Amino acid sequence: MDRVIVCVKPVPDPKDWDRLRLDPVTKTLVREGIGSVINPLDKHALEAALEIKDAQGAEVVILSMAPPAAQPVLREALALGADRAVLLSDPAFAGSDTLATSRILAAAIRRLGPFDLICCGNYTLDGSTAQVPSQLAELLRIPNIMHVSKMELKEEKELIVTQKIEQGYMRLEAEPPLLLSFTKEANKPRFSSFLEILAAEKRELAIWTNGDLNLKESLIGLTGSPTQMADLLVRQKGRQGLRLEGDPEEIARLLVDKIHQMGLI
Repeated sequence: MDRVIVCVKPVPDPKDWDRLRLDPVTKTLVREGIGSVINPLDKHALEAALEIKDAQGAEVVILSMAPPAAQPVLREALALGADRAVLLSDPAFAGSDTLATSRILAAAIRRLGPFDLICCGNYTLDGSTAQVPSQLAELLRIPNIMHVSKMELKEEKELIVTQKIEQGYMRLEAEPPLLLSFTKEANKPRFSSFLEILAAEKRELAIWTNGDLNLKESLIGLTGSPTQMADLLVRQKGRQGLRLEGDPEEIARLLVDKIHQMGLI
């Protein structure tokens, strides 16, 4: 393969989730002051691309739509071994739902030029809709295999893909151009060394606006989004304690009764 594109999304750092809130007017996430990390499943997509690079010398291009503050997250992806990155950042993109986001990514991929494979995470932590991979493939008119739990290189441009389905797994043979979206079972993401982190600072990180993509504003952002978030609820976790008192035999009996009431025995 010659070129693999990896779609990477910066998502709110889970340790900051207690501070997440919605803009009262646009109903979009307010990300100011919230740390960002690479969406965990996107790391598995990147690892798959890097394995192809290691085996066949393919160019790995990171593609992400995010505010300018997300550049360190893309640098992290470059440090893991990607060759270059493109950040799609424009106020006109703000508020895009999955369909508008897919339109923007598809336009950027067309501008990048020929590719063999697009790798995505199966879903993102902040949205968890799993809609972008299939929408992106449909817009690009290429096949899409979701829930990929294993990828094997058969020949120069042939893949054997294991897809997780409700009743088990299915093995498929596939050829580019193709879009794959990966689960956490697919592989084990690598770590970057200090030298790779330094080298990533010298790799290309381009920033494209809608002026580069030339999309109609009626198709992107809030205006081009047929869906909108209604509210955001962060689940509060807590534990309810129960103190058992009495002599050891009585405590043991009470404990067994409680476990039985919970249906554990």
